[in-house]
Amino acid sequence: MGSIPESINRLIEEFSRFPGIGRKTAQRMAFYVLKSPNEQAVQLAQSVMDMKTKIKFCSICFGITEEDPCQICDNPKRDQSSICIVEDAADVYTFEKTNVFQGVYHVLGGVLSPLDGIGPDDLKINQLIDRTQPGDEVIIATNPSIEGEATSLYIGKLLNGKDVKVTRLARGLPMGGNLEYIDEATIMRAMEGRTSL
Repeated sequence: MGSIPESINRLIEEFSRFPGIGRKTAQRMAFYVLKSPNEQAVQLAQSVMDMKTKIKFCSICFGITEEDPCQICDNPKRDQSSICIVEDAADVYTFEKTNVFQGVYHVLGGVLSPLDGIGPDDLKINQLIDRTQPGDEVIIATNPSIEGEATSLYIGKLLNGKDVKVTRLARGLPMGGNLEYIDEATIMRAMEGRTSL
């Protein structure tokens, strides 16, 4: 792209590295920054730098925080005996938006994926085992992928003899979904997990 100045082209390249951002969207973002007042561009750059320097991992749940422990782990109103296991820190905020879960979280930092060289020692599984106490409920909320299911089964086996109640998020049909477009595995899980009215 010889007609675009190099500084804009570099910004487009950087924006296009973001998940879900293609070159066209990255170009629109770069030109938006170019047209914005200098103060706005400085605020954007400062926000990115602040995030990179201030964010750390909670020593208890391994979620992201500016203070250790995080606000969720440090909240005495949260049920410390109910631990929801998620793959990534972003998943915590997905649950928190619903305001349904009042327990605490444990962020694995990914899922088991032997093809990608990710084994149990690469995740925060040992810390989860050390953290659980008899009588706790561990809710496994990994994604319904092959790797998420394998991780779920692995954690379930490790917790099997610890006097811990292990549950899995319900799987089923999405609200507004059309049966015609739902895959067989989802329909099977929906049938197995059905409840009374």
